[in-house]
Amino acid sequence: MQISSGIVFTSGLSITGSDAPAVTPTVEYLVVAGGGGGGNGVTGSSNGGGGGAGGYRTDTGLSVSSGSSITVTVGAGGAGGNQGVSGTNSVFGAITSIAGGGGGSRGSGAGSSLINGLSGGSGGGGGFRNDGGLAGGTGGTGTVGQGNNGGNGQPGSPYGGGGGGGAGAVGTPGSNNNPDGGIGLQSSISGTATYYSGGGGGKSDSGVGAGGTGGGGNSAGSSGQAAVAGTTNTGGGGGAGAGVGGAESGASGGSGIVIIRYADTYPAATSTTGSPTITTGGGYRVYQWTSSGSITF
Repeated sequence: MQISSGIVFTSGLSITGSDAPAVTPTVEYLVVAGGGGGGNGVTGSSNGGGGGAGGYRTDTGLSVSSGSSITVTVGAGGAGGNQGVSGTNSVFGAITSIAGGGGGSRGSGAGSSLINGLSGGSGGGGGFRNDGGLAGGTGGTGTVGQGNNGGNGQPGSPYGGGGGGGAGAVGTPGSNNNPDGGIGLQSSISGTATYYSGGGGGKSDSGVGAGGTGGGGNSAGSSGQAAVAGTTNTGGGGGAGAGVGGAESGASGGSGIVIIRYADTYPAATSTTGSPTITTGGGYRVYQWTSSGSITF
């Protein structure tokens, strides 16, 4: 009698459900940083530059590892100020979006660098100063692949601060009567087509700069007409303050957001923190954070 080695199955074998090997998806992401604050206006002396939009990064095919926790950081918007404050970065694992740069305003004296916009994901607009010597500040530099430069301030008529840069366009220079913020970019990753990362409007003596589409705030009008903050969870830059008829402060930038999605043929994440909004539809699982947290696949 011949004895065969090995194991003989007399019926078919299949591996399904929880017995199947784990498969990790690749994900699509959108990471938007916090927008910069707008520069202040000073009565009869200066108009502020708009805040730069938070950096905008998106792509598909990002590999993730099963069982590893991925950190999610949602950046805050920066406050308005005599030098607008830059926002803070947003992060998804190894992906970092750079905060928007604060807008420039009046310096403490001739030649002060405070009239320049700050660099960032998108740069803040340069301010205008008239305190013993006309000067226009330089717009801050944007980060390649995330945003654009802020507009320069204008040291002559119409005496304006530049608009903050947006993800889709540079900020309008203060030489324009209405120094608008740069437009943002549109994404449908959440399931709804939405613009993010618009620059804040700058302020000139003769006009109000509109915030760029994507959450950018309008600049102030004359005395008593406040600048508009960047929209929450868009990364929009804050509007600039006015120096016409009264001192009006620059407004804060909008906070950022982190969104990921992957095919719904893959299982849900094993755990999340930060209370993301989780939806399933259109063939995707979508996770959207408006506050910092984490995810484990």
